[in-house]
Amino acid sequence: MDILIVEDELEIAKLIQLTLEREGFTCYVCHDGLSALQTFSTQQPDVIILDLMLPGLDGLEVCARIRQKPGIKDPYILMLTARGEEIDRVIGLSTGADDYLVKPFSPTELVARVRALLRRSLRHGGQSLIYRTPHFIVDVDRHSANRQLDSGTSEPLDLTTLEFNLLATFISQPNRVWSRTQLIDKLWGDDFFGDERVVDTHVARLRKKIEPDPANPIFVKTVIGVGYKFEDR
Repeated sequence: MDILIVEDELEIAKLIQLTLEREGFTCYVCHDGLSALQTFSTQQPDVIILDLMLPGLDGLEVCARIRQKPGIKDPYILMLTARGEEIDRVIGLSTGADDYLVKPFSPTELVARVRALLRRSLRHGGQSLIYRTPHFIVDVDRHSANRQLDSGTSEPLDLTTLEFNLLATFISQPNRVWSRTQLIDKLWGDDFFGDERVVDTHVARLRKKIEPDPANPIFVKTVIGVGYKFEDR
């Protein structure tokens, strides 16, 4: 597994690199946002450890640009911040980060967070699963999702792994109301570290790809005070 480390403090970057390489990961190190974007394009890492405060482009901008770039891989992004205020965490997750880690942190916790990200997957017991609704077909084994158009044709949905797993979870039980905690248990299990708001981030990203009007969703609906449910009438 390849990991891109983006950290402008040389000693911290070296510590992260040595820690992860001892665990068998291949690491690439950048010290600013522009070089991080260039390295991401050429190396296509599985995980990006991204410092929030960087010279030039900061971590939020780098994260947003990576999420906008088409690529072979859609990497998990672990954002590092020296600040623990809630607003920083929320902003980081809203730009597409999957998790965050506040400095100072222990090498053991860093490795645990990285391994937890890499183990995220939908657990479905090994059965052949195809879910169909009037507007969607989701084939779990082939990892494909298609939207049925009014013309009678279908179009593939370009979903990240987490977006696909989230849609498959919703569509497996239409009209069921899922709390954030239940979605975390379903998609991440005991490997989850972080804030429940990460669920809102991925739901918002999914809506942008499946809803005619993401601001007024008709498929993935919010149940105020509880969570989300999927409807397809």
